Amino acid sequence: MSRPPTFTPPPGARAHRLRTARGEFAVIEAGVAVKGSVLMVPGFTGSKEDFIALHEPLAEAGYRTVAVDGRGQYESEGPKNDETPYAQAELAQDLLAQARVVGDGEPVHLVGHSLGGQISRAAVLLDAAPFASLTLMASGPAQISASQQQRVKLLRDALAVMGMEQVWDAIQAMEPPEETDTGALGEGLDDRADLRRRWLGNSPAQLIATGRQLCAEPDRVAELAAVDLPKHVLSGERDDTWPITVLDDMAVRLSAHRTVIPGAEHSPNTDQPKATADALIGFLDQISG
Repeated sequence: MSRPPTFTPPPGARAHRLRTARGEFAVIEAGVAVKGSVLMVPGFTGSKEDFIALHEPLAEAGYRTVAVDGRGQYESEGPKNDETPYAQAELAQDLLAQARVVGDGEPVHLVGHSLGGQISRAAVLLDAAPFASLTLMASGPAQISASQQQRVKLLRDALAVMGMEQVWDAIQAMEPPEETDTGALGEGLDDRADLRRRWLGNSPAQLIATGRQLCAEPDRVAELAAVDLPKHVLSGERDDTWPITVLDDMAVRLSAHRTVIPGAEHSPNTDQPKATADALIGFLDQISG
């Protein structure tokens, strides 16, 4: 079961607003781009805080890191009731705008976790020029597993008739979707309070729209394989959202570098952050020379 993220930025990191042609987005940034910049995109119900433990080791290795809240996600504003801005193509355009600002004329390394990986794939398929590489972290080739589709559907149905606070209370009383998993929380009330605050910061329309995307995503691996970009498929050794065999097969189809993180599940970035950071650094260093 995945560990919850910490919400305390590491030394040297700063939280700020990234201004782009598509609006402002909340980010956490660290490091100097000696070897390049890394843009990190969180998953469904996640946030930029999911990558907090990766900033320091990547910065020490010479990479500037920027983790972002997408439109309608935690601290980035978005409509509460209109699903239109959360179509995958719109979110991909947001990501392209973010990459252009972060890179400032240079391609950036793109890391997308789960839903964030599928949005990242869509952005690369629209325009690969702003990117130096693509890492798909616990992010599969098409729709999520049948069991996770059922859980996400329950969540979407609840959001259609209940307020965010009511749904949060309901989540605590049931086994939630993989990426809304709060069952691994420790005893500290601060962790639970942080996760609740993050949940309430999300736009219901965003959650409904992106949840639907996860349940209906087509297989676009062949399209991505045709893009001349270094690719990396990284996951834990267990994953209920996309089986490991499915991720292994996707990596072969993409001719991608493949990393499996021991002791990690669907969120290797929070389950085993040191091993995940080491794997990212190893892959990026091969590209950066």
